[in-house]
Amino acid sequence: MQQPTINQNKMKIIVAAGTGFLGKNLEKYFTEKGNEVYILTRNPKRKNEIHWDAKSLGEWQNQLENSDVLINLTGKSVDCRYTEKNKQEIYSSRINSTKVLQQAVDHCINKPKIWLNASSATIYIHSENQLNTEENGIIGDDFSMNICKSWEKEFFTVKNENIRKVALRTSIVLGNNGGAFPKLKLITKLGLGGKQGRGNQNVSWIHIDDFCKAIEHIIDHENMRGVINITAPNPLSNKEFMMKLRKEMKVPFGLNAPVWQLEIASIFLKTETELLLKSRNVYPERLVNNGFEFSYPTIESAFKNLI
Repeated sequence: MQQPTINQNKMKIIVAAGTGFLGKNLEKYFTEKGNEVYILTRNPKRKNEIHWDAKSLGEWQNQLENSDVLINLTGKSVDCRYTEKNKQEIYSSRINSTKVLQQAVDHCINKPKIWLNASSATIYIHSENQLNTEENGIIGDDFSMNICKSWEKEFFTVKNENIRKVALRTSIVLGNNGGAFPKLKLITKLGLGGKQGRGNQNVSWIHIDDFCKAIEHIIDHENMRGVINITAPNPLSNKEFMMKLRKEMKVPFGLNAPVWQLEIASIFLKTETELLLKSRNVYPERLVNNGFEFSYPTIESAFKNLI
């Protein structure tokens, strides 16, 4: 295993679209370790936040000069109805931001040493038996998978000689201060925490602390480049996931939600059933092989910590 090459004393880290759940946690994690973290956002409110519109060059690009790490988390949330308008926004928000960051990087004299770009574990097919690693994962062909493919293609099109590029194929991230987990806790508390659909779809997940640790591990290790699955090593079925959540929350029962019910509910909640029913069966082979140690490798340990 190669030794770290980036000077860990103090890094200058730029997080594009860093005001959401993942960005806030990354900022806290790296700031507490003595690094300088700057956030690119449409609505800057603090000293370390810089305005950008995620599609055109501007003053913000100066921040990239002499930075060590660029992390791009930009993209309209997929937690919406897949109308034509929303589909277009989901696509363009990802492609345009990646494109304009590439232009900004190209203008830098002292470029970032590593650029981590968000992607998604949704790039792999619905799979109940096939465990998808970076090496042998099967990538399919539908709206969500094609978004991920276009996004990664845009990202890897330009090869900058001294910039290490990493696409983060991230699964559902579990934390108490954002993302899907607070909603899951709420429905469980209300007695609706049974299986969703048939319940045999796999859930790939990662604890927010391990997400931040994994990003640090990738930054530290020069041999980590290309696509990397950011997910815990133990996916489990939706039925088991909900059962273990109920157990940890000490909720004795949970009503199951058949598919037809989810279809109706998703219209009112302005979301898509794919987010709950797609089987994501993803394994973090590259992280594991590179010696990364998960603080929360099992769902029980994650739930115990979060609840």
